[in-house]
Amino acid sequence: MLSALERPDRPGATLRWSARVAVGLAHLLALMPPRRIQAVLGLLRRGARPAGYAETERARDAVLYVSLACLNTEGCLPRSLATALLCRAWGTWPTWCVGPRLYPPIAVHAWVEADGRPVGELFQEGYFAKLITVTPVNRPG
Repeated sequence: MLSALERPDRPGATLRWSARVAVGLAHLLALMPPRRIQAVLGLLRRGARPAGYAETERARDAVLYVSLACLNTEGCLPRSLATALLCRAWGTWPTWCVGPRLYPPIAVHAWVEADGRPVGELFQEGYFAKLITVTPVNRPG
């Protein structure tokens, strides 16, 4: 598992291009107020199946490879958005989360989860409280 400060291995050219597009869109989306971001992501997740941990990690690693801003410790919002957008391009959707740290100093973090656990994050369960989540939509079977 990579931390946001470690650059992953070089992905293929198509994946790098897709990740760059996702990062660009994520930076635009990150300029919006939180509730608008939640609404846009709520629309984008429609029709996608839940993302698995491995594919979400692959998307996150590609995002980290192509963007130094997302690799930065303060790049959690564009990193999480770009990861979710890249997964969506593959027809899947992870759970996108935003919330405050429960221990001082106060900070807010954004991350993605798949298979019920944070992807590529070093914090322990319960370190952050989830204020906003955009989960996959369960399609009728």
